Amino acid sequence: MSRPVADNTIKKQGKAAPFQKGQSGNPAGRPKGSRNKTTLALEALLDGEAEALTRRAIEMALEGDTTAMRLCMDRIMPPRRDRPVLFAMPKLETAGDVVKATAALVGATATGELTPGEAAELSKLVEGFANAVKVEELQRRLEAMEAAVEGLK
Repeated sequence: MSRPVADNTIKKQGKAAPFQKGQSGNPAGRPKGSRNKTTLALEALLDGEAEALTRRAIEMALEGDTTAMRLCMDRIMPPRRDRPVLFAMPKLETAGDVVKATAALVGATATGELTPGEAAELSKLVEGFANAVKVEELQRRLEAMEAAVEGLK
């Protein structure tokens, strides 16, 4: 059972939109190198205190404070976002190779050699290659058509 929703759209209210569709209120965008005001304020507060705070966090970690330990360890050895994937991808040279590579990725995922996430990331590479092959094929066709038209002139 759904509740009726009040229709407060600009069109129904008869008001003009504040900006034209497709036009930003700030076409130049945020200036490069500009920094968030909160970040600047926090840096100003911590200025000169970083060494003392770091020393205290280390002392707390050494005393057994698990939160302080985690904080220190995350700074010493942050978690890796990516890792090399050891997988023998079939060589990609033609459009037919895309099918072989995709089949290899599916098979490796099914056997547990690759995680679904790893296979998805590698599939993006295969998809990018397939798109490049399509663009190259379209370019060849276009050039052949242009040559044919020039031959008729």
